[in-house]
Amino acid sequence: MEKKDIDWSNLGFGYVKTDMRYVSNFKDGAWDEGTLTEDANIVLNECAGVLQYAQTIFEGLKAYTTEDGHIVAFRPDLNAERMEDSARRLEMPAFPKDRFVDAITRVVKANEAYVPPYGSGATLYLRPYMFGFNSVIGVKPATEYQFRVFATPVGPYFKGGAKPLTIRVSDFDRAAPHGTGHIKAGLNYAMSLHAIVSAHEEGFDENMYLDPGTRTKVEETGGANFLFVTKDGGVVTPKSDSILPSITRRSLMYVAKEYLGLKVEEREVLLSEVKDFAECGLCGTAAVISPVGKIVDHGTEICLPSGMEEMGPVTRKLYETLTGIQMGRVEAPEGWIHVIK
Repeated sequence: MEKKDIDWSNLGFGYVKTDMRYVSNFKDGAWDEGTLTEDANIVLNECAGVLQYAQTIFEGLKAYTTEDGHIVAFRPDLNAERMEDSARRLEMPAFPKDRFVDAITRVVKANEAYVPPYGSGATLYLRPYMFGFNSVIGVKPATEYQFRVFATPVGPYFKGGAKPLTIRVSDFDRAAPHGTGHIKAGLNYAMSLHAIVSAHEEGFDENMYLDPGTRTKVEETGGANFLFVTKDGGVVTPKSDSILPSITRRSLMYVAKEYLGLKVEEREVLLSEVKDFAECGLCGTAAVISPVGKIVDHGTEICLPSGMEEMGPVTRKLYETLTGIQMGRVEAPEGWIHVIK
């Protein structure tokens, strides 16, 4: 299929309307068969559950053109499982895992002309989401829902290479104890907006959120998990019931252990020990790993030995190996790559 006339190398990380998207409706206790549609607009009643009580969840993943010319998605089954967990927590009906993967496949195939070519640095970002559809005025779950998937081509997250970030320890809490921090609910991200805007105003790239109970342990940022590298080359990631289980982070930890032979730990990480790490990164779908060079705790600077010029050596090896798997340059573990075409 002929590709769209897009300057792939200069794409930003933003929304570009594509030809088709998927939609399925839940009503009277069941999902309909679902369909592809050209209509990018949603018409809602003013009292829809999503508008009144933020009953909405979402996922994010990418489709890639691999080195050998295939179009693939990376571990969509895990996105499906995480969305099921999110749905259960917000009293929403789970969209079946097999149908989730099928919806992703159909949307990518229908928008094949928007899948960036191999080597461009760009990818096709996929956004599955679900929301309460019918009118709800009392505080209770909706009874009707809509599940949708749209696609948009996005450029490389870092143009000209990944420069280490400067982040601050935030005074805000990202999630409440026993709250919704472990699911991908829209309300979690709305709560983080003020914190990230104020961080930017103060000259920081991101926030480091601490545990809301004791405010002594590292949790995550507004949209990514932390990954630390010890001075002897081990990889550590924080463990908490209110951290979103990042698919990228889980994949990187597997790569660290099984591909690179590194010692890996998922454990509580105290803020007081961050100064002792050699490298730090933020992991997520958009950038895979964003290196962190400096963490500022209320005026006290913690400067990582990896510096402010480039990724640390272990972080870079993790990044190169995982992106190699995604792009078909490195052999993938069984089940990680979903071949679409």
